[in-house]
Amino acid sequence: MAACNGLFVYHILGLASLVAVFYFSLLGEVDLRFPGLLPSPGASPSHGASLPFVERRGAQLLLEGRPFYINGWNSYWLMDQAVEPASRHRVSDMFRAGAGMGLTVCRTWAFNDGAYNALQLSPGHFDERVFRALDMVVVEARRHGVRLVLSLANNLEAYGGKTQYARWAWDEGVGLTSSNDSFFFDPAIRDYFKVYLKTLLTRTNHLTGVQYKDDPTILAWELMNEPRCITDPSGNTLQRWIEEMAGYVKSIDRRHLLTVGTEGFYGPTSPPEKLSVNPGHWFNNYGLDFIRNSKISDIDFASIHLYPDNWLLHANLEEKLKFVTQWVSSHFEDGDTELGGKPVVLTEFGLSHMVQGFEQSQRDAFYKSVYDIVHESAKRGGAGAGAMVWQLAAEDMEEFHDGFAIVPSERPSMQKLLTEQSCRLATLRHGEQEAKRILKTVCG
Repeated sequence: MAACNGLFVYHILGLASLVAVFYFSLLGEVDLRFPGLLPSPGASPSHGASLPFVERRGAQLLLEGRPFYINGWNSYWLMDQAVEPASRHRVSDMFRAGAGMGLTVCRTWAFNDGAYNALQLSPGHFDERVFRALDMVVVEARRHGVRLVLSLANNLEAYGGKTQYARWAWDEGVGLTSSNDSFFFDPAIRDYFKVYLKTLLTRTNHLTGVQYKDDPTILAWELMNEPRCITDPSGNTLQRWIEEMAGYVKSIDRRHLLTVGTEGFYGPTSPPEKLSVNPGHWFNNYGLDFIRNSKISDIDFASIHLYPDNWLLHANLEEKLKFVTQWVSSHFEDGDTELGGKPVVLTEFGLSHMVQGFEQSQRDAFYKSVYDIVHESAKRGGAGAGAMVWQLAAEDMEEFHDGFAIVPSERPSMQKLLTEQSCRLATLRHGEQEAKRILKTVCG
């Protein structure tokens, strides 16, 4: 009888194993060893249960108590591409390519509101299939030694954005106005967004059993990609929204870092010498106020973007490079002074190949200029905490190319530049295990 019971149990366990394998196979390249936290070939040896959180102390980011400098990239499309089996391999391919260049942080979208493959189908209603795709992105990032900056909303209409939230409220008859800037001041929409925030932050990854708010693979949350509120150029509306949402995020999750996601434009409370750094007087009227926005106590580091092609339409390369130095240096200095000691990260920068007269050497010069400023700040222990290129793509992703996209394997000079920056920053992270791995496996 005992033997029969044991045989029955073995049959049940065997069936359960087959079901589990089939279940996980639906997610493509997910490593079935991850529940045991075993690293994949070539992954960081530090990938265990004790993976530390990146922290902030004053104007520096810290990992294991030592300065942590970001050499990272943007691939906004990871969750979207992880949904469909045919495109899922691009996620692993991208993390593998990034890790191969020593890149340590990737910024990507953790939102898709009402669009194709939407994560949030309607206010408070989510597609579990898409959530599982995001789970996979987090797992694959950790497997390749990469941390994530997850952006939580979009000022632009792509992937829904604030326009979708305003449309939902208006269609349901609870919206104050059809303006998409109502995202920032309409009580109903603010409640919609808080439901989304709580759902995401407390999400339990079905592959690991770890809630997002407890997963150190996530370096930081970003409230919104490039927030602007042009209907209130005083900046008061956006400032109140940032304060409210930052406080709400921190009420749920105090372990992760938090940033706003602004482009860095100086606003009404900035002194004239700072306003003059803006690429044009019209940038003063977007409802942004970099110093004021970034001073909020619940914001751990400031973010800026840099697109001289879009901002300086008639400038030549020399003028653009001069602006690069002025723009990045000014904001890094703000971190040390105006912000009272707070890290500043260049979370997007790029040069489009679609500009008339483009040459690859121009892009190389632009990126090197940015990386040199970051490196110099890091060497002296300044507030410049790193930079993240917009954007990298895997091979055969032409539909996602936007003029800025770089496939590293197809651009040897860029691949070399990105790798060299990883190595330069790793040498400054004395004794930190992740830096040792980069120096050994990437820098030789």
